[in-house]
Amino acid sequence: MRRITQIAGLTIAIVAVLGACQRESAAPPAAAPGTDAAAAEEQAPAAAPARTTAATDLEQLATRVMTQSAAVKEGDVVLIGGRMADSELMEDLAVAARKAGAFPLITYSSDRLSKRLFFDVPAKYDSQSDALALKLAEIADVTIEVSNATTENLFEGAEPARVAARTKAFEPVQQAFARNKVRSVELGNGLYPASWRAERLGLSEAALADLFWKGVNVDYAQLQARGEEVGKAVAAAKDVHVTHPNGTDLKFSVQGRPVLASDGVASEADLKRGGGALSQYLPAGEVYTTPVPGSGEGKLVQTRGYFRGKQIDDLTLTFSAGQLTAMTGSGPGFAAFKAEYDAMDDKRKAALAFLDFGINPNISLPANASVGTWVPAGSVTLGTGANVWAGGDNSVPYSLVVHLPGSTVTLDGKPVVEQGVLKL
Repeated sequence: MRRITQIAGLTIAIVAVLGACQRESAAPPAAAPGTDAAAAEEQAPAAAPARTTAATDLEQLATRVMTQSAAVKEGDVVLIGGRMADSELMEDLAVAARKAGAFPLITYSSDRLSKRLFFDVPAKYDSQSDALALKLAEIADVTIEVSNATTENLFEGAEPARVAARTKAFEPVQQAFARNKVRSVELGNGLYPASWRAERLGLSEAALADLFWKGVNVDYAQLQARGEEVGKAVAAAKDVHVTHPNGTDLKFSVQGRPVLASDGVASEADLKRGGGALSQYLPAGEVYTTPVPGSGEGKLVQTRGYFRGKQIDDLTLTFSAGQLTAMTGSGPGFAAFKAEYDAMDDKRKAALAFLDFGINPNISLPANASVGTWVPAGSVTLGTGANVWAGGDNSVPYSLVVHLPGSTVTLDGKPVVEQGVLKL
């Protein structure tokens, strides 16, 4: 789980188990700071739920995740986490892990538990790094997270200083998972079907579910080939220029920077490379890199985004020498969003951090969609802060993420994305 809400870089939502190279700032890899096994067990279903009618074959998906996306092998310890609504899928993942000779551990959470573990726990514990999560980082080989954020504004009213303290406390955990080369898979990637997300994207919930599963079930061999093609073009480039009719005009260099891809498969080359290459985000279909430190001049504008369910209009980020030097915006969500950014006392949050190209041909958003996401072919995402997942070395557990549907990107003057259409 690297990503956050549509524009913000901070998620304090509780996720069950989380890999080290997430793109978004950071929720703990066990239930939350201060969560123990008993608390998690209280939230787990007392009896096995009846099997449900799913939009895809969950057992087939679980096998594919274990064998291809996570490269699980005999003897691995596999941590599986998510919300109780997805218990059937998590149980199928556990069975698939055991069939491979691995040892699964499922941890459940819920909106109620997530909220209480923030608001009901005294602030004096906010700076504690999760001792349980640090231990899990020593024994885990793989983490798999079903990233289903069911409530958009769960943490409305959270004090920015407390959020910043918890975010800072998570960095040692994140670093421990990375240091121990724990592989990770996130199933969700900002598209997991939910009513609020469907509304944001201008889709019915059924249409979003159909889009999501089509994206998950893309032909991974074709996606790998596409990713290699786009990756070679990015790796050969020196200068990047991103523009958009909304006022975005940003230039930076990527010369000599590593290029990674989320193509749904943890290949032998990925396992050997390590770092951000150990993570896959499903639906897959992205190629990403990081700017040369100190490069980055101009403006990055997101026409519309949301922070805890409240709209932000014309978020404008101004960069100089690769650093965010000014931020403006409007709308009912901007003040709270800006307050949380300001509360994060870490200069690394301001560094221009990543460039991400979507390449999944099975996912497309409505032409009039006002917000974007990571994986549709031709989508472009940039952000600040954390970029270990993209091959960088900035491990601050905080990011600002800006999706730019309909943008144009040139590499050394040659258009590779033109008004939202991938040209490679």
